[in-house]
Amino acid sequence: MTRSVKDGRTKATKRKASPDQQLTNKRTRVSEVAGPSTSCQDEVRTVKRGKRKVTEDGEAPSRKAKRRRGLLDVGLNQESASSSVESGSSSNNVDGCTSDGDIRRGNRKRKALPAEETSSRKRTKKTETIKDEIDAQRAIKLKLCLCFILAEFEEKYEEKSQLCKGSCGSVFTGCRRADHLPVAIKHIPKDKVFCKHKLWFSLPNTFFVAVMFQDKNGRQISVEVAVMLKLESSTASSVGHSAPVSLLDWYDLQQELILVLERPMPAEDLAHYIEEHGGFLQEDEAKIIIQQLVDAAVHLKQNSIFHRDIKVENILIETGSDVPRLRLIDFGMSCINKKTSKYRTFYGTSAHVPPEWLNSCTYSAGPTTVWQVGVVLFEMLHNKDFRSTNFIRKRLKISSTLSQDCLDFLEQCLIKVPKQRPTLEQLPNHTWFT
Repeated sequence: MTRSVKDGRTKATKRKASPDQQLTNKRTRVSEVAGPSTSCQDEVRTVKRGKRKVTEDGEAPSRKAKRRRGLLDVGLNQESASSSVESGSSSNNVDGCTSDGDIRRGNRKRKALPAEETSSRKRTKKTETIKDEIDAQRAIKLKLCLCFILAEFEEKYEEKSQLCKGSCGSVFTGCRRADHLPVAIKHIPKDKVFCKHKLWFSLPNTFFVAVMFQDKNGRQISVEVAVMLKLESSTASSVGHSAPVSLLDWYDLQQELILVLERPMPAEDLAHYIEEHGGFLQEDEAKIIIQQLVDAAVHLKQNSIFHRDIKVENILIETGSDVPRLRLIDFGMSCINKKTSKYRTFYGTSAHVPPEWLNSCTYSAGPTTVWQVGVVLFEMLHNKDFRSTNFIRKRLKISSTLSQDCLDFLEQCLIKVPKQRPTLEQLPNHTWFT
């Protein structure tokens, strides 16, 4: 070591680190700076700690080292940002470090809605509230109305024992409280009410809306009610004077329809009447009943009504006099008919379908009614149940013991080709009735 003397002071020369010590310092610095970090804070601490070591060792970093360190920092930041995007995270980076962009998104204030949009939402909410209140009021009014209708029915009529139960509803005996008039009370579930027929004429005090009938008070009524009202209007005093039983009243209780019908006394349905007479009737008695049935069918046709289910179970026989009197019941399958109407959906008793339905799945009112008149006559004269398929296949035959006129009338009604059958208007003129 050499010393130089200037102004009487000596200046010590800078002591150089040994090669081994210098290499150690470089290794320490590089490892501290370039080593993998576990978080952003560790990276900052590592860089700062590296700077302190360089200062303490007395060697300032060169420009090349500074540049290298800057590139390294940029690479670490880019790698951190890339890993955040790939992981799909919108707020956090690796080890919980949050980027500046994510912090800004997290702290972003919610935009205020425009005044018009806020006002529109308030109006919509208010409208929905008003609608809910109106619906609730209507439900209360409907419930009160139904309670009133039921109370009116119970005040006017007394319901007693059950007469019969069928696929379309149940029938009970009853009486009118005011004069003790015997009545039949028919309860029909709402899903069994047929209202899918178009009205092409006007009923008294009745008009048509969509596919439903309405009365003068705006009450919806079924086709059965409309048909019976039409029959009632066609007869000046129908109660007890027409073949079809009369409709006295009806009540729509939403879930079911209640019909109050005339109940002839004493009377029983034709099926029971035949059983009580040994399973079949004499030809003369059968002729009286069939003649009345034909007159009733002609009356229905004149009023454009198609019953569609004429059978022994839907015919009442009044037994209060020497001569049995026929009454026609159950118009639940009936419809308003046009002369040219052809039907492609069968309503009625499947065992009694006309041959044309089996052949082409179509049928019309007149020929089908004639076929059903023949079915009723067959079951009155034979101790057998009629089935169309068996008759067509000749498994069911007409008795040969019948008179020639009766046999001819029955064969004419049961002709397989509908156009070859006589019309309803021609039947009363047959020689069997003369």
